[in-house]
Amino acid sequence: MGWNCHQGGRGNNCFNLKRRPKFAVFDSVFPRTINFTDVDGLVEIGGHFCLLEWKGDGGAVRRGQDLLYLRFTANTKNVVLVVLGNAENMSVRAFGFYKDGVYHNAKPATLETLKNWLRGWARWADHPIE
Repeated sequence: MGWNCHQGGRGNNCFNLKRRPKFAVFDSVFPRTINFTDVDGLVEIGGHFCLLEWKGDGGAVRRGQDLLYLRFTANTKNVVLVVLGNAENMSVRAFGFYKDGVYHNAKPATLETLKNWLRGWARWADHPIE
């Protein structure tokens, strides 16, 4: 997904420099301090969306993201997962989720726990029971 700009090899620093949008250029476009948020992952199954927000050490959902996720999941079948972990080695400490406009607090978890939750969501999204 990336390149090492200085050595001609691969690496995420060059990807961030060359390919990741610089959202700060839109600072004056929207009212107040509203701006685009990055999306760490998004999947759609059967018209239902699951958004993944990955937070590393010390990372937290900011107020604007919290409002977005509450609204994104209110009155819809969308969910947002907030994973606390290390993206470099894909270890998971905990995850919480937004569903039906409510945040469900993070609980201790592993990568396998997270995968099992996602499998359950995928089964439901593929064949929802109303």
